[in-house]
Amino acid sequence: MSHAVALILAAGRGMRMKALTAERPKCLTPLAGRPLLHWQLEALQKGGVKGLLVVGGYRADMLLPANQGMADDAYATLENPDWAQTNMLSTLLCATPWIEQQLAEGAGRIVISYSDIVYHADHIAALLEHPGPITITYDTQWESLWRLRFGDPLLDAETFLQENGYLTEIGNKPDSLEAICGQYMGLMQLSHRGWQTVLKGVAALGDNVARTDMTTFLRFLLTNGTPVGVVPVAGRWCETDNGDDLKRYQTALETPGWSHDWR
Repeated sequence: MSHAVALILAAGRGMRMKALTAERPKCLTPLAGRPLLHWQLEALQKGGVKGLLVVGGYRADMLLPANQGMADDAYATLENPDWAQTNMLSTLLCATPWIEQQLAEGAGRIVISYSDIVYHADHIAALLEHPGPITITYDTQWESLWRLRFGDPLLDAETFLQENGYLTEIGNKPDSLEAICGQYMGLMQLSHRGWQTVLKGVAALGDNVARTDMTTFLRFLLTNGTPVGVVPVAGRWCETDNGDDLKRYQTALETPGWSHDWR
């Protein structure tokens, strides 16, 4: 039986975090007593992932397992040397040799995670159960989280529409809440065929790869007729763009039963 592996895209500093990332990568920002990275590693392992890779960039030395108080074999690391001039898609491509080695050694699924999110292990398990070659999760309870963060959810939300379990629109500016059935969370999984589809998409983008973020790439795949499966989840995750997010989450966690408590 094939197994799943995962990689965390952790190359960026996160300039909107300001002083919080002056001397460390964004994924090492603490939330609820632990760095974001530690929450992610735990959720991925509990969700069924057997092998882990962290792709760093800014202060990549700090992401070595030994510098996180972990055994050297807790996870592998790679570096995107051009992290300051490129985007998440380029960081993913830095992991190409590792991904292809994992697939050659029998991995059936590759989970890809942003590094500035935290999530429950059940979301990873649900993602891995989907049979599609390219699949993402989306939060059906997104509106309450966006109201907590922005007041007006339309200030930052993006369009997200699906039909029969497949993505039909993502990443545009919505005119109303009706254009949003959820929000993409930054979690994706690929089968072997899905990875080959990604590589074909990258080849078609050419010189635009360095400027392409993951949401834009998903929209590009849709434009080219590539099916992208979607898995709905209800809360139990957060993304951290700035210090205010951290403060709001810390306050929300003091209320038992908060819908987006990922722990």
